[in-house]
Amino acid sequence: MSALLIENAEGIFTGLSGEAMRARGSIRIRDGIITAIGALTPETGERRLDASGCVIYPGLISTHHHLFQSVLKGVQAGINQPLAGWLRSVPYAYWSKIDEEALAVAARIGLTELLLSGTTTVADHHYLFSDTYRFDPAAVIFEVARSLGLRLVLCRGGGTKTSHIAGGDGAPTPVEPLERMLASVEACAQRFHDPSPAGLTKVAMAPTTPTWSLEPGELREVIAASRRMKLRLHSHLSETSDYVDFCMSVHGKRPVHWLADHDWLGPDVWYAHMVHLDHDEVKILADTGTGMAHCPQSNCRLGSGVAPADALAALGGAVSLGVDGAASNEAADMVCEMHSAWHTHRAVKGANAVTAEKVVHWATAGGARVLGLPHVGTLAPGQQADVAVFDLDQPRHFGMHDLLVAPVTCGGARVRHLLIGGRTVVDDGAIPGLDLARLRSDAARVVTRIAA
Repeated sequence: MSALLIENAEGIFTGLSGEAMRARGSIRIRDGIITAIGALTPETGERRLDASGCVIYPGLISTHHHLFQSVLKGVQAGINQPLAGWLRSVPYAYWSKIDEEALAVAARIGLTELLLSGTTTVADHHYLFSDTYRFDPAAVIFEVARSLGLRLVLCRGGGTKTSHIAGGDGAPTPVEPLERMLASVEACAQRFHDPSPAGLTKVAMAPTTPTWSLEPGELREVIAASRRMKLRLHSHLSETSDYVDFCMSVHGKRPVHWLADHDWLGPDVWYAHMVHLDHDEVKILADTGTGMAHCPQSNCRLGSGVAPADALAALGGAVSLGVDGAASNEAADMVCEMHSAWHTHRAVKGANAVTAEKVVHWATAGGARVLGLPHVGTLAPGQQADVAVFDLDQPRHFGMHDLLVAPVTCGGARVRHLLIGGRTVVDDGAIPGLDLARLRSDAARVVTRIAA
């Protein structure tokens, strides 16, 4: 039996709500499960991890990413474009050049960055599945995640028709007949989906967008298949006003109302972005338990706006944080995302719009709720020991009165130790066995090749 005691931390954020959010003392872990938190005395045979000068959070949870974009950072043609122009100039222009090697390197870059920012669970929305591929993108991404020890939810994307935004110099985005797409999702789930509490691999149904990637008549078939397979459903929604304008002009309804007609709402459904919602849509999302993957940095970078995550949370809705793809968020780590979420809402809505504690909740328990993973996201007896130990050793953290909020309010916190199910995946600020020099070299080679 493995036994570990994490002790001497400056404080603990549990991810729970209210007064239970903050705790002090030590954390005892047995065989990957938290067994006690508080004033604990070391026991015989127990390994001790010194967290002096650190604060402890639950492992952070990113609920929306596009790992393949980690080799598409800062593409000049798209750096100052809004969403539509950026899509044409970056992912749609380069997708056909992302071969097996490029995808593996991109996934390793993205997951490494996330690990080093305290992230233990990642939902990757991969929407590129082409019949020209001679490899399985899902298998590549799962293998990289396995080698690094992360929890990965593979959101198996795709569509039956090309987006109206597609065009320009890139190859047409790949499409699949609906029957083939659903069969492929089921095969992926049969191979990789582990529903157990300790399972590291999950699969979700994830058409790229309901608005543009599917025919309206296919929506009910997709959600029925998803629920038959006992998988969650994920997609993009209302990222820009274009989504709303399209729905209003073609369907005569705003996107959330239109999707309600097709049963695409519920506690087993979550959407990325949802920047452009009106009050009625926010209330419907809260009432149905439909989740939001809030991506403030990407939305700011593309000039899309600020999602009403605070309004949804105030109604008891399911709010989480996601870093989105690195091609539209070159700082794709969760500490940066928390820092930006705290700043962004206060900048446009006032100083009391969002607290640091609320942001931590979104990044931890909120992510677990959205992904349907009740055994992670909080630090409490009986939970999986997904634990982030943040080292507050930079001058930016000096002089802080409330050290517990420093990773959110100051940003830039370094992970000293990171545990997933009690296993060490970051030790003293480094990922055991990872050759960063080789990863840097691999990244440079891939970028040179796909940019040619």
